[in-house]
Amino acid sequence: MVRSSCFSGLNPGRLSLALFVLTLIPALPISSLQAQEKPYFVTYSHDLEEPGNLEIETKTALGRPADSHHYGALASELEYGVTGWWTSELYLDGQTTGQESTLFTGFRLENRFRPLMREHWINPVLYVEYENITGADKNMLEVVGHDGQGDLAELNADTRQEHEHEAELKLILSSNLKAWNISENFIAEKDLGHEPWEFGYAFGASRPLRTLGSGKPCIFCLEKFTAGAEMYGGLGDVASLTLADTSHYIAPIIGWQLPKGRLSFSTGFGLNRNSLDRVYRIGWASELPQISTWFRHNGGAR
Repeated sequence: MVRSSCFSGLNPGRLSLALFVLTLIPALPISSLQAQEKPYFVTYSHDLEEPGNLEIETKTALGRPADSHHYGALASELEYGVTGWWTSELYLDGQTTGQESTLFTGFRLENRFRPLMREHWINPVLYVEYENITGADKNMLEVVGHDGQGDLAELNADTRQEHEHEAELKLILSSNLKAWNISENFIAEKDLGHEPWEFGYAFGASRPLRTLGSGKPCIFCLEKFTAGAEMYGGLGDVASLTLADTSHYIAPIIGWQLPKGRLSFSTGFGLNRNSLDRVYRIGWASELPQISTWFRHNGGAR
C-alpha cells in the first residue's frame, strides 16, 4: 500500500509560483533605507501604532468556494497606540453571500505587546486575541487547523447559529533588512469550549519600490508603492500537527501610500484543493494622530 504524501493535494504550478515569488523577492535591487507601511493582510510585522494615534482600517476579502456562491467579507478595525510597547485593536466583522444573506458575524479584541523596544536583528511581538464570532465569518484574517473552502461554502442560515468564543495567540518575529521587511507569524487558536488547539502560520516579505525619494510632492512616485508577498495556511491541531487536509495560499501584495491614507491590494492563489481558487483583498487605512489631545482640549475649553 502506497501512503500519500501530505503535499499530494498541492497544485504543482501554484506551488512553483509560491516558491518563485518568495525566492525572487530578496534578489530585487535596494537603493537606500526608509521605513514604509507594510501592506500585509494576514501577516503581522513588529510595527505598532504610535502612542495616542488611532488608525481606522478596513480589510475586504472576496472569494467563491467550489459549488457555492460568491461572497464578500469586511473587517473594520480601530487600532490605538496605548503605549510605545502596546497596541490594542477592535475588529467588527460582517459578510454578504450571493443568493443568501448579509450578516454581522461578530467582533475581535486584539492586543500586541513588544517586549524589546530597540531595533534588533529579530524583533519579537506577542499577540493575544479574543474572538466572539459566528461560524458564518469569512474574513480569513488567519488560517488555522483544517480550515478549508468547505467551511466557507456552508449556508449562512446554518453557520450563523454557530457561536464561537476563541482565544488566539501569535508569536510574531520580524526583521528589517535594509529596505526589506521579513515577518514570520506562528499561530495557535483554541475554542474556549471543548475544541483542541489549532495551529497555523503566515510569512510575509515586502519593500518599497524605491527608497530614494524625489523630494517633490507626488502621488504616483515609486516610493509611494510597497510590493511583496505573503504565504499562509493551516498546520493541523494538537492531535495531528500536519499539512494534510489543510489549506495554503500565496498572495502577491501591493500598497499605495496616499496623502490621506493607505490603499492595499492582494490576489491570493490557493495552493491545494482544500483552498479557495482565488481570494481578492482590498484594504484601506487612515490615521488620526494624537486623539487623546482632542479630549483634553475640549475639556479645557469648557
